[in-house]
Amino acid sequence: LQLHHSGRYHCEGSLHFWQPLSSPVTVTVHGVPVSGVSVWAQPRRGQVALGDHLVLSCVVAMGTGLLSFSWHREGSGAPLGTSPHLELQHVGDNDSGHYQCRASDGDSVAESVPLNVTVL
Repeated sequence: LQLHHSGRYHCEGSLHFWQPLSSPVTVTVHGVPVSGVSVWAQPRRGQVALGDHLVLSCVVAMGTGLLSFSWHREGSGAPLGTSPHLELQHVGDNDSGHYQCRASDGDSVAESVPLNVTVL
């Protein structure tokens, strides 16, 4: 089901010349709040060598509607990105830290458990 499937429905049938029509029913589809947000790293476990490339992915287990994303690192105020993936190219020592993804459907917000990124 999608949210746009909400509405009034009825059933029609025909038997010879008789066409019965059921009483209408109202169907309301509700959105599912965002939950189960997690962060995955490539390379795994968020351990990356100095100068290498790191990709973090935000995964949402449940939620309906159009999702928006924001990436945050412990100690930084502004979001680092707003897509489901955060790419850090040529990582440096200052890229180490705890990274977290927030996902929202406009009505609800859920955060991932922080992932510790270690630059070796």
